[in-house]
Amino acid sequence: MNNNRPEQDITPEGPVYAKRAGLFRNPAVRRELQQLDPERDYQRMVQLLVGYEFPFDTQRALELALFHTYANPRTSALLVHTGEFERHGQKRYDDTAILISWFMQYGLNTETGLRAITQMNRIHGHYRIRNDDFLIVLSTFIFYPINWINRYGWRKLTPAEERAFFLFFREVGQRMNLTDVPQSLPELRTFTDDYEAEHFRYDEVNRRLADATVRIVQGWLPGPLRFGVKPVFAALINDKLREAFGYERPPRWFSGLLEGALWLRKIPLRWITFKPYPTLVENTLHRSYRSGLPAVEELGPTKLLQKEPR
Repeated sequence: MNNNRPEQDITPEGPVYAKRAGLFRNPAVRRELQQLDPERDYQRMVQLLVGYEFPFDTQRALELALFHTYANPRTSALLVHTGEFERHGQKRYDDTAILISWFMQYGLNTETGLRAITQMNRIHGHYRIRNDDFLIVLSTFIFYPINWINRYGWRKLTPAEERAFFLFFREVGQRMNLTDVPQSLPELRTFTDDYEAEHFRYDEVNRRLADATVRIVQGWLPGPLRFGVKPVFAALINDKLREAFGYERPPRWFSGLLEGALWLRKIPLRWITFKPYPTLVENTLHRSYRSGLPAVEELGPTKLLQKEPR
């Protein structure tokens, strides 16, 4: 593996904070967030939110966001046709997570961020994907972190922080050359509601992708614990998605137990964190790349990397 990113991008732009006594949150992170203007500083705000305040929550939210896109049979059929999720699920997951993390953690204007966006566009360029299908995926990267953090995070996001998430991914959409990108969160919500009403329904291809994703997560756990992965996913998604995947609603006691565990988790995390400061691609485990991270341009389906996009 060859990680040929430039030295100046080893840490995100702006101050780099350290934990207090190696365990306690540094309040300077939140003070900086409170001083920033989302209209101007949204990239730095996203860096602070995903790197210091909510790295675990953002990662879990984006995993569920991928689940959300499988509820449209048109999107699912394309993903099943590529075979990547069913044959190389862990690598597909890692490549997606690394690309997104690189431009969220380093910013869209750094060399790393620019290369990550370029590589993502290069991969997508091999497929015929409709503009509104791209927009629904983009919307999940906004709404899922906001909704998850506000429900399960150790604190809620401020309106300015929510605005920063929106503006950040709106710019991502612009750099993906998308058209008709909604210009506010309410407009985006209207778009997603209309899209889901028109396209979300049960199909066997949806179920195949959802089950493939469950198998990826099961692979992270010891055998005796794997049985719980599917019920956890089913408990964390809404009725609309459960219906699209053909999943049953878990028993009320199971959902209540999961909610309780996530609520209890908040209490110590108000003061302490076990994640690195900051949490970056370089200090996060990627199961497909245990021997070292690849270069940005090496991420993606192997069979596509030698081809020119359409």
